[in-house]
Amino acid sequence: MNFFLTHWKEIFSPIAGLLLTLAFAPFSYAYLAILSLAFIFFVWQDCSPIRAAFRGYLYGLGLFGSGVSWVYISVYDYGGAPQIGAVLLTIAVVLFWALFLGLTGYLSVKFSRHRPQRVIWAIPFVWILVENSRGYWLLNGFPWLQIAYTQLETPLKGFVPILGVYGTGFLLALSVSLLIFGLSKPVKRFYSLMVLAVLWGSGAYLQTVQWTKPIGDMIEVALLQGNIKQDQKWLPENRLNTLKSYQDMSAQNWDADVIIWPETAIPAYYSQVKEFYLDPLSEQAKKHQTAIVLGIPYAEQKRYSNAVITLGKNEAMYFKKHLLPFGEYLPWQPVSGFVLKILNIHLGSFTPGDDDQKLLIAGGYPFSTSICYEDAFGHEMIASLPEAAYLVNVTNDAWFGDSFEPHQHMQIAQMRALETGRYMLRATNTGVTAIVAPDGRMIDKAPMFEKSVLRGKISPMGGMTPYARLGDQLIIFVLIVGVLFVSFCKPFKR
Repeated sequence: MNFFLTHWKEIFSPIAGLLLTLAFAPFSYAYLAILSLAFIFFVWQDCSPIRAAFRGYLYGLGLFGSGVSWVYISVYDYGGAPQIGAVLLTIAVVLFWALFLGLTGYLSVKFSRHRPQRVIWAIPFVWILVENSRGYWLLNGFPWLQIAYTQLETPLKGFVPILGVYGTGFLLALSVSLLIFGLSKPVKRFYSLMVLAVLWGSGAYLQTVQWTKPIGDMIEVALLQGNIKQDQKWLPENRLNTLKSYQDMSAQNWDADVIIWPETAIPAYYSQVKEFYLDPLSEQAKKHQTAIVLGIPYAEQKRYSNAVITLGKNEAMYFKKHLLPFGEYLPWQPVSGFVLKILNIHLGSFTPGDDDQKLLIAGGYPFSTSICYEDAFGHEMIASLPEAAYLVNVTNDAWFGDSFEPHQHMQIAQMRALETGRYMLRATNTGVTAIVAPDGRMIDKAPMFEKSVLRGKISPMGGMTPYARLGDQLIIFVLIVGVLFVSFCKPFKR
């Protein structure tokens, strides 16, 4: 009993981290994010930097241990790794990313110079700066489970087209700090609640603002979900059946302006199917005055790429720029390759596309293309604006089975639509295939793990949201200044 009373903050830290996972899709209990963050913010106030790092690390174990548990499914069920190797790799992933929550706790207390009255104000700045570091730079970026994604159904959603994912995440963290400050300081409670009311009320009002507008006639779209099992997809004996399946699904939807297939929908290299399959398909698309957008692997002189091509009037190709670490390339070579070899885990090696690729065109308008988790990087999506009239994401989340990942990924895609003020067309192999409105709402989606076609209409959009104009640089600069202010400003000392 004495042990529990002494260490209850450490005991409940991983539980609080798990609660934050429940704020993300598929659960989407958005306000659990406030409860979860309030706990870890509170227990960081009365301890040393090392103790804060330990509590933050335990919190991270709860968050990533539950939130990215799907790593095991991709590595073992579909990656062909032995079970022990998959278990060890999943544990390593969780242990590694949990370090960032430990770092957040350490820096928050350190920058506050061990003064509890400063810690609560330092945390929002440090939290988002650390999120940015793992989302932008380390290992080519891993922007998963960033707290702003939990707020797609709350008033804070209104700030997304202005501040993006990092600015909105900061306002969520700041809201938690204001709440804790108000509860712990009765004299200041009225002012804290007033600021909170203004902040969240402003977010609710901003949801009524339309930052972009339609610029042409509506486009009829058809999103194909082939539902090809990942462990069957690349078997040579199944190739022709897969090709015929997508060909038949397209033929039933020639009346659409744009037909979109998922990532690597064709289980063969471009050169292997170009003459007998792609060229005739392109001629059919021209005949019916439609465009096909499809994912396909590309190989040339021992260089392998993940690509999207358009067939029909405007034939062109896009090569994936932002590769998935440990999925499409191996960072930290030769150490990572040596470790994976010991675990008997074999991964691919792709070449990234150039940054200045021209936009693909379908339905008469250029669009922004992203393959798989490229849609997790808001700063890359806005680089195609204002030219892009809509967004297209092709994905194969079959790697993760019936886990949290497809739903978390869909949540990320919704955020990109909201940030850019564009429709998002998302075609996946097994789900979630969906059409997302410029305000982040999911207009319609196909049933998961079923072969289906999702039909709908979208408007090509013009104009720029404030976030699309400013990007992330301004908010990151403000956060850095905020950390310095909290750490050194004399009024905090008094």
